[in-house]
Amino acid sequence: MSIGSNIKSLREERKLTQEQIAEAMGVSFQAVSAWERDEYKPDVDKLIRLAEVLDVSISAIAEEKRKTFKTKEAIYNWEHMKTYVKTTAKNFKLYNTLKAVDYATEAHAGQKRKRSVVPYIYHPLILACHALSMDITEDEIIAACLLHDVVEDCGRRPEDLPVSDEIREIVTLLTHEKTTDDNRDEVMESYYKGILSNPKAALVKCLDRCNNMTTMSWGLSRDRIYRMIKETEEYYPALIKVIKSTPEYNSAAWLLNYQIESMLDIYKRLM
Repeated sequence: MSIGSNIKSLREERKLTQEQIAEAMGVSFQAVSAWERDEYKPDVDKLIRLAEVLDVSISAIAEEKRKTFKTKEAIYNWEHMKTYVKTTAKNFKLYNTLKAVDYATEAHAGQKRKRSVVPYIYHPLILACHALSMDITEDEIIAACLLHDVVEDCGRRPEDLPVSDEIREIVTLLTHEKTTDDNRDEVMESYYKGILSNPKAALVKCLDRCNNMTTMSWGLSRDRIYRMIKETEEYYPALIKVIKSTPEYNSAAWLLNYQIESMLDIYKRLM
């Protein structure tokens, strides 16, 4: 694909007209039309501004795309994962998890992952399956994986969760208040300080970050991706250290650190 084809494709993906792009750019719509027809290319300043308007990297516009790939918003079927979690919970007598999986499914009903049609429950189920795949079968951790967003995103109260007090405490630690540009640093510093006090909360949070990083390329704007990278670099090494300090989580700490660091490196190179 040429630069013009890239511009047109990116514009149409965002459901923007040539007139809207032109207005945001401070040029005529004829200029945008000419770019898309490859009659001439935008100069460097215009290319930089166009990348900001379309919320993509400059390379996404400027590089020819001779090959395209099919992408997936979801790798696993959420209903199959739910069945697997419930079956495993029965086998290991994880009674809190059995209650949490149905509660989380009901609480997140109708919600979707950002910019997708994937049911939101896919996300907490991925965390639970991720933990189980690392041979973590602690009731508190699997249940907290399933419930970690229900207070923050579903308006539920910690005291109403149908689980033990220890799990309610983990979920409370994983819940933070809404932030603004003015208070974000203060809120996040306090939030991560609380998580550091509890190795199980730290483990769930790292599982959460792994899954969120795998979807942020299509679920977040470039500004949000940049902020996610900076936040991960700032706070997650300490979380990994806390996880590693608990002997039974040593293997999980190694895997989580590898996954997070690998994805950070990939995103930095693509940004």
